[in-house]
Amino acid sequence: MPDDAPLFASAAGTGADWSSAAKDCLDHLTLVPGANFGVLYVTDHLADQIGSIATLLRGVTGVRDWVGTVGIGVLGQGGEYYDRPALSVLIGRLPDGAVQLLGPMTDGAGAVDAVQPWLRDHAPLLLLMHGDPRHARLPSLLLDVAGRTGGFIVGGLTASRGEQAVLCGHETGPGLAGVMFDADIAVATGLTQGCTPIGPVRTITRADAHVVMEIDGAPALSALKADIGPELSADLRRISGLIMAGLPIPGDDRGDRLVRDLTAIDLERGWIAIGENVTDGQPIQFCRRDAAAAEADTVRMLEGLKRRLPVGQVPRAGIYITCVARGGRLFGREGVERELIHRHLGDFPLTGFFAGGEISNAQLYGYTGVLVLFV
Repeated sequence: MPDDAPLFASAAGTGADWSSAAKDCLDHLTLVPGANFGVLYVTDHLADQIGSIATLLRGVTGVRDWVGTVGIGVLGQGGEYYDRPALSVLIGRLPDGAVQLLGPMTDGAGAVDAVQPWLRDHAPLLLLMHGDPRHARLPSLLLDVAGRTGGFIVGGLTASRGEQAVLCGHETGPGLAGVMFDADIAVATGLTQGCTPIGPVRTITRADAHVVMEIDGAPALSALKADIGPELSADLRRISGLIMAGLPIPGDDRGDRLVRDLTAIDLERGWIAIGENVTDGQPIQFCRRDAAAAEADTVRMLEGLKRRLPVGQVPRAGIYITCVARGGRLFGREGVERELIHRHLGDFPLTGFFAGGEISNAQLYGYTGVLVLFV
């Protein structure tokens, strides 16, 4: 194998059905000698054929180990693809034994026990995981797997208007599945939030499940109105999709927060409901979601990653998982995030999908983008 053989390659394709979309993708894919790892994302038009697509890719590329899932859209070396049969792939040649598939699983203990021989010889630095949003215990399962493996988990949740599927090797199944990378594989990850804070960090002083009754000892709606200002307070219908509840992550020094929708407002009692169960004493910070804020924070993430790379170095490859509520829906046109990635970091093989939730540090996020770079 020549020393100058590429380590990674990516491609995307579309067509009338799964076979023509896969052929289009393969026509644009540079085969990597000795490739032993692959990521496959398909649009939900092809959800029921993800196993067949993986089998075809396995035969053509020689890559045995594939992981992936379904998205409302996919992105890759050609743009973004929505509302049509499409797929995006990344293949790579990594050191023998440096990757280990994990799952599909609904129980962390059994799955991690099954890979103990690999864990005895390797220290996983990063886990790329894909999850089925129908699995009720997914948040606790992520934390359990992170604790048992000692790895940093990134990834995303399936987003499909039809069949849900996570792919791991020759299997598709419910729950959680993905791959562990040995610590010797150089990687860097970043998280970009789609919202900016509009008020101070406050404290929930009375709550019941997902209903916030009081903030800072007063009706929750009073705090919301104080932070959004009189113009929006005069017509609360305007805040739908614009104002979110941010829940700062305890112990996190990067300012990360879980962003959740405001799902209801009780004008009579001054209560608000959000898309997450909360407890008394928990911090909360209202945020504004718009294209300008999202683009500015994406640039912040990319420049931060660029500073972590050797001067002038372009990443070998990347995986970008972004929320279904971002993309063209947020920025007004398709391709903005992909363009920003290449503008700030250079041209390199890239794959990704539009997810129903994003994973960073074993936490489930919304309205965010997660970028994984192989450096």
